[in-house]
Amino acid sequence: MSDRIAVRVSDLRHRYGDREALRGIGFTVAAGEIFGLLGPNGGGKTTLFRLLATLLPVQSGTATLLGKNVATESRSVRQLIGVTFQSPSLDGKLTVTENLKHQSHLYGLSGQTAKSRISELLDRLGLKDRAQDLVDSLSGGLKRRVEVAKSLLHRPRILLLDEPSTGLDPGARHDLWEYLSRLRRDEGTTILVTTHLMEEADRCDRLGILHKGELVAIGMPDELRLSVGGDCLTIQSSDPKSLAEKLTDRFQLTPRQIGESIRIEGNAGHELLRDIVTAFPSEITAISLAKPTLEDVFISRTGHRFWENEPV
Repeated sequence: MSDRIAVRVSDLRHRYGDREALRGIGFTVAAGEIFGLLGPNGGGKTTLFRLLATLLPVQSGTATLLGKNVATESRSVRQLIGVTFQSPSLDGKLTVTENLKHQSHLYGLSGQTAKSRISELLDRLGLKDRAQDLVDSLSGGLKRRVEVAKSLLHRPRILLLDEPSTGLDPGARHDLWEYLSRLRRDEGTTILVTTHLMEEADRCDRLGILHKGELVAIGMPDELRLSVGGDCLTIQSSDPKSLAEKLTDRFQLTPRQIGESIRIEGNAGHELLRDIVTAFPSEITAISLAKPTLEDVFISRTGHRFWENEPV
């Protein structure tokens, strides 16, 4: 990773009518960094992605990619970036090679230059033996690799990936991320990823957590987990509200009720678990102890579960 800033976003705002999709977002991404934007649907990830990809006009604030302003230098920005969309963009009736050939023409590549670049990407992405297969005959994982290959034809310095693991099984997801790590290591490519998958977020160098258009946390995954502090106890009970009140009175805790569960954050969790089970054995149906997760970070910063809008 470099000290040079590849992406700089400052006070970026965007509205769809009365709804504010982005509320003053600001962050930087270093050159050669894999940066993730984590959040549930409706958090603002796709809007931010589309703004950086020059697909939406900038309404307020600024965004620059390698010093080029997205609003005023959009053509220059497009020459710097490769984009893999969440929605499929391949022609299923064409072969893998034909899809890449037509895409290369859009980037102004032709002749031996295009042929050489296509061959290189087919090899690097493990697609060489499927080069003449129709895209419709490929698995979801192989199709995703072709999508990534399309975005890399012109050797972009910044790669934007919108939910790159959509439709992939765990094995294909692992292979894709291994390739992205090599791409960053071997070519110094800066990679921005939007995701709602905790496992995928964990593979990023740094994360920005988006919730209702606001950046509620930013940092390395381990740093974010440590910010929650201590251990996390999850308690199942037939009457969680009553048990939460008793835990507050007995142990001076601040439990959070989440549906039928109670969550408690604190140090020496194994000792607290023992004390709680001893004090309320008949009111607990299940109890577990774990270190904080990225979802715990989301709950801590927003007061909501990752997939729900209910207060916790």
